Amino acid sequence: MAASYIDVPFPDAVARGATGGPKFLTDIVTLGSGVEQRNCRWAQRRAEYNISTGIRTRAQMNGVIAHFHNMRGRAYSFPFKDWSDFSATDMTMVEIGSTVWQLVKRYVSGTYVYIRTITKPKSGTVVVKVSGSTVTPSAIDTLTGQVTFASAPAVAPTASFEFYVPVRFDDDHLPIQVDTDNKMTVSQINLVEVRDE
Repeated sequence: MAASYIDVPFPDAVARGATGGPKFLTDIVTLGSGVEQRNCRWAQRRAEYNISTGIRTRAQMNGVIAHFHNMRGRAYSFPFKDWSDFSATDMTMVEIGSTVWQLVKRYVSGTYVYIRTITKPKSGTVVVKVSGSTVTPSAIDTLTGQVTFASAPAVAPTASFEFYVPVRFDDDHLPIQVDTDNKMTVSQINLVEVRDE
């Protein structure tokens, strides 16, 4: 993953106007009786976005064109800010080893909890606490979301942070229409979330 990831965020102003969000993949078979059988093929989400709805000026379009060139179309993934879901507060981390913990975000509905692994925290936003007191870990890896401590914390640490979604362009072609000297449009530019291995 690291070799095909470029840590340069997608233009923020365009991301703010994008449409999209989390996606799952479920097979549904309807029997002759009308009863459904459902098979959830993805245990983890994979978001999709259409960023063409966020382009409002020629300067913004130029930013998208530049980003597309530098990512070589679908070749490289990059950080994208999903303005509908980009932060977490006081989330208990998941232990990987006694001194290494993974950033996660929990989504709670009644007694059900979906745990999302966060691999791309925004640099400078991660605040770590142990027993309610702010601590400074040995390292915070913004490419994996792993937090390393000098020694094992006495209790499970918590973290508050902002984060990005790792995405790539879903096409190697960028179809641009020039309407006027100051306006360029595209019908659709899709981004898809890239899962870390």
